[in-house]
Amino acid sequence: MKDKLDKWYEKVCTGDFIKKDPVQFAHRFKKREDVEIAAILSATIAWGRRDLILRSAEKMFALMTPGPFIFVTSGDYKKLKNKNIHRTFFEKDLKYFCKGFEHCYAKYANLENLFASCSNIWEGIALFREEMSKPNKGEYSIHIANPGSEDENGSACKKLNLALRWLVRKGPVDLCLWKKIKPAALYIPLDVHVARIARKLGLLERKSNDKKAVVALTEKLREYCKEDPVKYDFALFGIGIETAD
Repeated sequence: MKDKLDKWYEKVCTGDFIKKDPVQFAHRFKKREDVEIAAILSATIAWGRRDLILRSAEKMFALMTPGPFIFVTSGDYKKLKNKNIHRTFFEKDLKYFCKGFEHCYAKYANLENLFASCSNIWEGIALFREEMSKPNKGEYSIHIANPGSEDENGSACKKLNLALRWLVRKGPVDLCLWKKIKPAALYIPLDVHVARIARKLGLLERKSNDKKAVVALTEKLREYCKEDPVKYDFALFGIGIETAD
């Protein structure tokens, strides 16, 4: 199994992958704050057909001129109306994120500091969700999943785990922007396609695509690469594409 996964990782994780994936939007920026914001927003709308995700992301970032961080900190986001951006994500949702980002940067200086202040990724996601709600009248966005507390199960948090993969892992696809969190601490971004392939390969037994499934699959993948288990996200993606064809 390890040989199979490693071969697929090498095949899929190349620079050519970027131009077909929403990670490309984070690659467009150089300033760390722009990259962080672009990564989280791109991952947030990364569901559905890939061509439509890319088209929607182009639309979203065209709104955020001259760049995501300036758009957030200048308050230009207040001019947003409520046009649709991607499926159930509207301009009002982008405004929610911008308010949250503005608060987080004022408090933590950057988003890496926010996540790194926690003892694990799940606590980081929970803290991010809480902090993003504070300038938004304490309301939670449907686009920021709840991982649940330490003693309860929650969402797989696929979108934020994807953004964290981009920000933490080394290239050629991922950005390796954050240094305070190691790849070994990450969890697999679990969507229905990755879960299907993982079950087909015997890597995952749990039926629900939830936090417990994420933890179980990541622990299994750590057996093959303990220092970087989520590298196999690329392998499962590639196997899934081949199976679909």
